[in-house]
Amino acid sequence: MAQPAYAAERPGAIVDLMGARSLARDAVLVVAMSLLTALLAQVQIRLAFTPVPITGQTFAFLMAGAALGARRGIASQLLYLLMGAVGLPVFAGGAAHLAIIAGASGGYLLGGAVCAYGVGLLAERGWGRTVATALLAMAVGEFLVYVPGLLDLARFVPPSQLLTDGLYPFIPGDILKVLVVTALLPLSWRLVGGRPTA
Repeated sequence: MAQPAYAAERPGAIVDLMGARSLARDAVLVVAMSLLTALLAQVQIRLAFTPVPITGQTFAFLMAGAALGARRGIASQLLYLLMGAVGLPVFAGGAAHLAIIAGASGGYLLGGAVCAYGVGLLAERGWGRTVATALLAMAVGEFLVYVPGLLDLARFVPPSQLLTDGLYPFIPGDILKVLVVTALLPLSWRLVGGRPTA
């Protein structure tokens, strides 16, 4: 009997090398990553001059794609957004409701889902198994967060303040997050038995 297409999919993300894949297991991973994103959102620094806080969410966006792959990665971030939209206190500072997604930080939150998908696609193609490809994948992920984030923030701040409010203050922290994930990914692949790829 032929294997179902779902079971026959070639492993492409870190978690696929850690046990047999199933719908139930994928659901648990998606929920767990959405909860991790909610937890890291509470790690925040508020700056007086910008409506967008510095948070640990970007780390979760990157890890969602790198660890879970594209579809589970974006599913985890869409679930996170849904949790906040229906009133669970999962956004930065325990905030909730659809108004947060429609507000100044909304573009970055939506960008997080795009980031998870994009990084996941790259991870499934072997990016992340070496330091060089991991660094490139994380850079792409950051770009995918900032583009929708800045485009949306432009509705709330004058053009002259867009980069000072929505980009420059976040660069040092995001560089640190990228370096941490870049260091963890190749190590994680080796620990679960994945072979480096070109």
